[in-house]
Order: sequence, then structure tokens, then C-alpha cells
Amino acid sequence: MDTGNVLTINTKEKKLYQGETELIDISKALTPQKMEFMKAGGSYAIVFGKKLQTFAAKTLGIEAPVVFSPSKEISHEGQGLTAVEKIFNKNAVGTTPGLILHAGSDLRVKVNIVGSQDTTGLMTMQELEAMAATTISPVVDGAYQSGCHTASVWDKKAQVNIPKLMKFMNDFGLITGRDPKDKYHPMTDVIHKVLNDLTVDDWSIIIGGDSHTRMSKGVAFGADSGTVALALATGEASMPIPESVKVTFKGTLKEHVDFRDVVHATQAQMLDKFGGDNVFQGRIIEVHLGSLLADQAFTFTDWTAEMKAKASICISQPDTLIESLEIAKSRIQIMIDKGMDNQKEVLKGLIAIANNRIMGIRSGESPPLTPDPNASYHAEMIVDLDIINEPMIADPDVHNDDISKRYTHDVIRELSYYEGNKDIDLGFVGSCMVHKGDLKIVSRMLKNLEETQGEVKFNAPLVVAAPTYNIIDELKSEGDWDMLQKYSGFEFDDNAPKGAARTEYKNMMYLERPGCNLCMGNQEKAEKGDTVMATSTRLFQGRVVEDSDRKKGESLLSSTPVVVLSAILGRTPTMGEYKTAVQGIPLTTFAPPVEAMSA
Repeated sequence: MDTGNVLTINTKEKKLYQGETELIDISKALTPQKMEFMKAGGSYAIVFGKKLQTFAAKTLGIEAPVVFSPSKEISHEGQGLTAVEKIFNKNAVGTTPGLILHAGSDLRVKVNIVGSQDTTGLMTMQELEAMAATTISPVVDGAYQSGCHTASVWDKKAQVNIPKLMKFMNDFGLITGRDPKDKYHPMTDVIHKVLNDLTVDDWSIIIGGDSHTRMSKGVAFGADSGTVALALATGEASMPIPESVKVTFKGTLKEHVDFRDVVHATQAQMLDKFGGDNVFQGRIIEVHLGSLLADQAFTFTDWTAEMKAKASICISQPDTLIESLEIAKSRIQIMIDKGMDNQKEVLKGLIAIANNRIMGIRSGESPPLTPDPNASYHAEMIVDLDIINEPMIADPDVHNDDISKRYTHDVIRELSYYEGNKDIDLGFVGSCMVHKGDLKIVSRMLKNLEETQGEVKFNAPLVVAAPTYNIIDELKSEGDWDMLQKYSGFEFDDNAPKGAARTEYKNMMYLERPGCNLCMGNQEKAEKGDTVMATSTRLFQGRVVEDSDRKKGESLLSSTPVVVLSAILGRTPTMGEYKTAVQGIPLTTFAPPVEAMSA
């Protein structure tokens, strides 16, 4: 497509035209429900009409008459359910009583957790005002408004928009990163990490205003501002049940390999197994991680957005899920102690939900979510950990002639491919892909290198941004923050936040304010033409680094140890240098479940 092309959607013929030329049949996209939206002049009237009708029928104890376009219901007798099919059946609204629904069904579902971020949040606010909504639906267990996308620079634009957004959302009933009355310290925590803590039930459905709404408990969907607004106002969302791809693991992960390398290996092995076809795209990735806690598992579920997967579900073992819920409870309690709960005591209510979930798991009355043994999948794959011998670096394929394969068909290379000769201009440890363990790795690598070399000198800038304030507090109590402070040339100051974006970087470590930072590229970027090594999600062309006259900007993705060492050396490390630097450091380890996890 070229700028200026005019396309015509013919809703009667259900075809797409450019002038008189027919381009494609779009009948599959124009479902009865979408045609109904068009006839009504928008979705609001239909969505609220269905909700009112369902409520009235339930109150009167009668079956709702068929007025709206009926939902597409697909049921296969004798076929088991995948994890997402189980969640959708449990949360279904207005479907045929007693009918078990499978992938392809189109239905309304109850939404448990909703997240709004600060760049699309202003549009969500406008959507809520347009529908005359004044308060959050009582159906929703909890909702959060973040300030992470504008965390790096507190410029005049942010100073005008963000307080206005926070006040509206706080009044609406959301927990907000900033208190309109300044009763608690402003927090710029990454929205996905907060939602991962607020999700306290593995049967939950989460809707968030960002593509990386990918919790490691429940099933989470990134959505547009209108869908987020409807979820907040009605406690519901309408969508089809997606197909699933089952991912399991075998083998043993080597001590010097990080879990981020497993993530990259999953993509490489998937593309190899399916002949270069991205089977994850548009589907649920049901990943059987078993013993990996929610914080670490989020590295995998978060990455699934880059595969253009619809969502991801993490299948956990009972003890692991309980420990993850206990961690979530402790962090929610910290939010309460800081004064972030509201009059409805939403955060207190989430702790109660978590306690009930833990009791159900321990008693055996409500075990962790698992698929049925006879569930049907679009595809299945086993990731072989034994063949992951080195750290892996992903080079986003931004110049692929097939646009659909850009970023989802990375060139995955082992560290030794670069032979220690690839110059690195900047390293970035941050974004929603990292957790507390990653920051501890940074601290312990600095200590290791200090003991072996006497001092640590950076030959390239290293930008470090913790995802949340809670993580920083935990690092301080555990002694790791002191080491980071020792080697930092800059540390964020909430009392004097930056008012302008940094344009140049020195060869030192920057401890930036919690938030998205360089990953977003909307406020700060690397210097033009830089080669960046990052733990980030997906560094789209021009997003974190733009081209310069001398060379194209380049972004590579790797684990925290590789990023840190690359910044210290100013180049990619050799395998010998890497192993020395991580010796004795517990990386994010992972062992596959011994037994198959199914109900």
C-alpha cells in the first residue's frame, strides 16, 4: 500500500475495492455481530442493550428472547477443553445453558481485571465520557491506571495530561499510579508488571490497553481504548475463543544459560519445526512451565505478543501457583500500605480473592487450571533444552521482503557467532521483560567483575530501568541496590524528574526511573545510528534508535547477562568472558515438569 491509496469497503458485497478493482473478500471479517454494530451506528447501543437484556432476564427468571444477532456457538461432543476454552466457558455470559463451547465460538465473557496505560488512557477516558459512564462495573475485580509510558520525561505535555487522566480514572474507581490529591508517592510502575500482581486467580480474564497485556496467571488480551472502556463500564468483552498451540519442554537447561535464551530458542525451534510458518500468530500459546514463578514466567508470556499470538496461558504446578499468589499478595499489601487503595477497598478485595484461591488449591477442591487430556490443539511442540548451549541473540528481521514476517521471524544466533567482535554502542536492561532476578543479576555481575578485575569500567552506556518501585524496595532490603548505586553515574530523583529527553549518553550506568524507558521510544531514544543490545520486547525500526547519516540504527535482543557484559566491554563478549562473568550467579533457572499437566 502507498500513502494516498483510497480503499472502499462494500458492506453489501462484503468485499474490499480499490477503485473498480476487487482486492479481497472480507466476508469472514464482517460477522453478524459487526454488521449489527454498523446498523446501530456503533457498538455502544448493542453492548449495553445485551447487558441490560441479560440482567433483566436473569432478574425475572426467564430466558432472554432472541433480539440481537445470536452468538456463534461451536461444540464438539466428546472433545476435551484447552485451558483457554475452560476459562471462556467459566466466564461466558448469555450463552446456551449447559452447552460446552470450543474454539471458534464467538461470545461475551466476564472480565476480571482491566488495565489502562497513560498514552492510550486519554482516549479511554474520552470513550467513557462518550458513553456517559461514571463508575466502574461492580463485575470487575480490580483495575489499574499506569503512568509508565510517560515515566522517562516529566515534560510539560505530561504535566498537563497525566494528572487529568489520573483524577478521572481515580474518580471512576481505578487504582491509579498517581494520587490526584498527592496522598501517596507517584509511581510509574510498568502496567504489565502491576497487572501481573493484581491478577490473583488463574481462571481470570484480563483486558489491557497495550499489546503486552500478557499475564502469567489467567488469560490476558491487549485491546484498543474502546474495548478497555467497555470492559471498565460493563465488566464484559466480546470475542471469539481462539485456537491454541501447546508448548512443552524436555531436557536440562545448562547453568550458564538464562531463561531468556529459552524464549529465543522457542521461536527458533518453532520456525524450524513448522517450516518457517509462525503457528503462534493469532492463537493462544498454552505454555506448560510448571515450576516457574509468575514473575519469571511473565518473561515468556510477555514475549508471546511479539509472535503476534492472541494471548498466552501459563500452566503451573500447585505449589508454584500458591507461591506466586503469596508474592502477589505481599505486593498488593505494600500498595495498600502506601495508601493506594480506594473507598471500595479494591486491593483488599483482591487479597481476599487470592486467599480463597490458595485455600481451593490446598484443599484440592479447585486445583490449578490445566487442559483436558483429550483437548484439541491447532499444533503442539516440545522445546528441547538440551540443544541450547549458549546465550542466544535475536536480530529482528526488519528488512524482510515479506512484511508479515518482520519481527516475528527473527534471526536467532548463538553468542559465539559474533566472535566477540560486534561493537555495541548502548545496553538496556529494562522493560516489562525483566523482573527482580534480572536486577540482582546486574548487581552480582558487577560484584564478580570487581573481584576479578579490581574495578568495573563501562566502554558503552548501560541504561537500567527497574519495572516497579516494589522491586527497587526489595533490592534495597536485600543489599543489591547498593552495588547498582556504586557503579551508577546517574540515579533518578523523583523530587526532580527529568524535564527533557536525554540526547547523548556517556559510558556509564544510568539508573532510570521505573517505567518503559527506551523500550517505548516515545520519550527517549538511543543516539542515532547506535547498535543497541537490550532485554526489551521488540525494538521496532526507528523506535529505540533511529538511523544516522553514518549508519543504520540496529537493535539486538538478549538476556540480562549478555546486555550487561556487552556494555562493559563495548562489544559482544566471547563465551569465555561470559562464563567468567556469570560464574556462581544463579540465573533464571528452569526445569520442565516431570509429569504432564492436564486434568
